Amino acid sequence: MYFYKAVRIFVSIIFRIIFRIRIQGKDNIPRGGRFILCSNHISILDPIILAIAIPRPVHFMAKKELFNNRFLGKLISMLGAFPVDRSGSDLSAIRSSLRVLKDEGILGMFPEGTRVKEFNMDTVKPGIGMIAIKGNSPVIPVYIDSKYNILGRVDIKIGKLICFDEYYDQRLSTKDYGEISKNIMQSIYLLRDI
Repeated sequence: MYFYKAVRIFVSIIFRIIFRIRIQGKDNIPRGGRFILCSNHISILDPIILAIAIPRPVHFMAKKELFNNRFLGKLISMLGAFPVDRSGSDLSAIRSSLRVLKDEGILGMFPEGTRVKEFNMDTVKPGIGMIAIKGNSPVIPVYIDSKYNILGRVDIKIGKLICFDEYYDQRLSTKDYGEISKNIMQSIYLLRDI
């Protein structure tokens, strides 16, 4: 992932000139092993900010429309992103997610599925819960707080690893996955007040 590292360093320099970036909880990121990075989603810049904050490569699930532009699609693919169709269950995206985790990588996801300004539990999709359980993967919640104003502050709050060992051997329903997803989302928004 030399290309990823080079781009990350370049973008990090630019973003640290444009924004005042403050990262809390960096010690909560494991140096190795799989996990899902789950964050609130307030801006198109969020994946870039998370990639700057996390020292290891993050493979983001990105809406398929971004891949319609040949240049952008090629670029984000080279950076480890893969498309997801948000209109329904995308089996290809689920397989790609599980492959990242099987390879002991970091999967980046926004459980709300789209950019939102206010916390709304009804926007949470069951997919993140399902992928966490099927991928035998813990989750690290992250809360991003910023208006992304030029020279403004960007606060990134990284929470502690959440494990789901008690669910791995169980047969779960869509409702169960939905509840797990909601718990993950709550853990993200609890970081807001830290």
